[in-house]
Amino acid sequence: QVQLVESGGGLVQPGGSLTLSCVASGFSIGDYYMRWVRQALGKERELVEGVSNIGDEYVSGRFSFLRDNGKNTLSLHISDLKPEDTAVYYCNARNPAGPASNDIWGQGTQVTVSS
Repeated sequence: QVQLVESGGGLVQPGGSLTLSCVASGFSIGDYYMRWVRQALGKERELVEGVSNIGDEYVSGRFSFLRDNGKNTLSLHISDLKPEDTAVYYCNARNPAGPASNDIWGQGTQVTVSS
């Protein structure tokens, strides 16, 4: 069964940090563009930090992306969380040769930043 399962979300105070994890099964993430997408309430989905394909390791400001093709996992560490980071975070896989309609999505994990 092809699936992505995210975990690690929750309620965090501003300035805190958390790490989201994504485990893939049924396919190899090495064959796909892998990314994190978030959607805040009432807003469109957006690529986290505009990263359309995560490499092995990438840091952009408060966001640290890790990809382990061998373990078929992704992680996203967010530090100094801000209320505007509140969103549902999704793990997404896109086949480079296929249409977006074939994307694989996880169920999402809610991140809420509030005091």
